[in-house]
Amino acid sequence: MKKPADRPQRLAILGATGSIGSSTLDIVRRHPERFRVIALSANRDAEGLLKLVEEFHPKVVCLADSGAAEAFRKYLGTRLHKEIFIVSGSAGLEELAQLSDVDTVVAGIVGVAGLPSVLAAARAGKRVLLANKEAMVCAGSLLVDTAVHSGATILPIDSEHNAIFQALGSQYRCFNRPEHVRRVLLTASGGPFREWPLESIRSATVAQALKHPNWTMGKKITVDSATMANKGLEWIEAHWLFALAPQEIQIVVHPESIVHSMVEFSDASTIAQLGPPDMRTPIANALAWPDRIESGSNYLDWATVGSLRFEPPDPVRFPALRLAANCLESGQAASNIFNAANEQAVDAFLEGRICFGQIQDGVEAVLDALEGRFPEPGSLDDVVQIDREARTMTSHWISMNEQS
Repeated sequence: MKKPADRPQRLAILGATGSIGSSTLDIVRRHPERFRVIALSANRDAEGLLKLVEEFHPKVVCLADSGAAEAFRKYLGTRLHKEIFIVSGSAGLEELAQLSDVDTVVAGIVGVAGLPSVLAAARAGKRVLLANKEAMVCAGSLLVDTAVHSGATILPIDSEHNAIFQALGSQYRCFNRPEHVRRVLLTASGGPFREWPLESIRSATVAQALKHPNWTMGKKITVDSATMANKGLEWIEAHWLFALAPQEIQIVVHPESIVHSMVEFSDASTIAQLGPPDMRTPIANALAWPDRIESGSNYLDWATVGSLRFEPPDPVRFPALRLAANCLESGQAASNIFNAANEQAVDAFLEGRICFGQIQDGVEAVLDALEGRFPEPGSLDDVVQIDREARTMTSHWISMNEQS
């Protein structure tokens, strides 16, 4: 979808103060003639959002946390307050996602909290740059149906899914089964514990889990990378995005994080997308699609890259992959439970309540306890109910197993 040369692409950036939002806004700074920021949201970082408002002058802002919204109004002052419309809460996020003068919604909110706004943007027929993998994991069928009905364009900006999207060619559109594809290969760095002794991983500290060898990301996604739950979620997401059977998606560990994913075709050709471990590359690709623009990422020096290694993931070291495979077999309700339990358990680990090895112990216990209890979700309310019950059970499991 090309925009007229005389009108910049108009953006709503959800999660503007997070890593995806920050990377997106860096690209906007580099191309002021191509993009206009209409709306920005943050969770509770009122001070951080104020700095962005002063720089980009959006028309509408949202703080998901109502208390932070009040603080933001005080920060804003009388003069700017009159020029900007301020909303709050989940309803405010949905309002931003559906604004009539917005072309593109960057869905950068982490976790299931971002799902309602993604669905709202899809209902409104927007061009959606999707970083929120939980939207596909928890409501893949619902989101696909909504986007197809409204004519929304979904462009993945997770590095792995964007790599697959690029490898499938400029004519490909998400939710359609690609022609002549034998399988896709999702690459994974293996995280900080790829070579650790198994007995040491269970007791890894928060600081150790947050020390990713290649990427700089938020805390939750960095811990997910260490457990490889992130790759399990991406596996489920790829199933929905590219209309492929689970067995047509393979995970391969690639420690250098240079090959972001690959597509293997029926003639034995494999097309890979390579680049530096920098989220600005896939975001720039999606912002400009089907064109390309400079992203600000460093270019690879091919004379010094050295070897590119690939190896199968260790299922004992990374039990999250086994759990994700079971969820793909069981259906969307199981994927919801997996996501909710994992979010709760990661939070408990970051708070020091459980050890690293207990994260997936808790997820598996909750999956076993809730297996078969829910029908497949047919609405957002169904998704919310499954998420709520899974979180309640996970919280109970944590309280029974937390470290003294």
